[in-house]
Amino acid sequence: MTSFFAGIDIGSTMTKVVILNQGVIASVIGPTGPEQRRLANKVMEEALNKASLSFSQITYIVSTGYGRINVPFSDKQFTEITCHAKGIIHLFPKARTVIDIGGQDVKGIKIDGSGKILDFVMNDKCAAGSGRFIEVIADTLGVSLDRVGELSLRSRSPAKISNICTIWAQQEVASSLAEGVAVEDLLAGVHQSLAERIVRMVSRLKVEPSVIVTGGGGMNRGLIKALSEQLGQAILVPEAPLLTGALGAALMGKEIVEKARKSHTVLETRERILEEIEVL
Repeated sequence: MTSFFAGIDIGSTMTKVVILNQGVIASVIGPTGPEQRRLANKVMEEALNKASLSFSQITYIVSTGYGRINVPFSDKQFTEITCHAKGIIHLFPKARTVIDIGGQDVKGIKIDGSGKILDFVMNDKCAAGSGRFIEVIADTLGVSLDRVGELSLRSRSPAKISNICTIWAQQEVASSLAEGVAVEDLLAGVHQSLAERIVRMVSRLKVEPSVIVTGGGGMNRGLIKALSEQLGQAILVPEAPLLTGALGAALMGKEIVEKARKSHTVLETRERILEEIEVL
């Protein structure tokens, strides 16, 4: 009998689901809203439809992310740091440093060759140290978020952004724009400013290669370039950097089941009452 495992990662801005057996067979990414329980049901349903599976065919479900307790049908919950480490070491066996850049926070994780967490650091939830910082500046400049990375790569003279507070930096960028500073130079300066803060934070971990960047920040080529320059080494990015936590969660579930089967242990899984899962 084929076993299927699901990981659901409810982050501050995006919710992700991965379903796998021997490999990933379906994944879904959607925005995180206020009704997290209903959202968890919705994205799970979408992933099941993509995989052509029913809910009862999923052997084990692990939830992660800051909203992990709001997944009524999960069998177990793990922190996002644990799941990111598991997902990354699966994708990059030589990974030793992980930088997860989310919408509301940034995490640095030091791992060994087995994916065991040796140390980690996090920012203080300030928008100036996260992807939200770039989002605010992009809005100020009238540039869509999916274009900021590419535009910044055109810069020949990155602007110096002196303010580290998001509000003051926003005003500084608006003033510089009015003075005629090019948009691409302002964006490059913003990326350098954020990269400096991230590098200062993760340097406490004694960064070692391979360095992997996950989260929404991994999709921003301008930020990756700035981080690489300031770290003085190449940075690797997963093909789907937003899915790393959900992938790790699914792998954790698979590992739990496989260990239980080897030891002939009966798993104490959460009873799944389909009536409670409205959309399923």
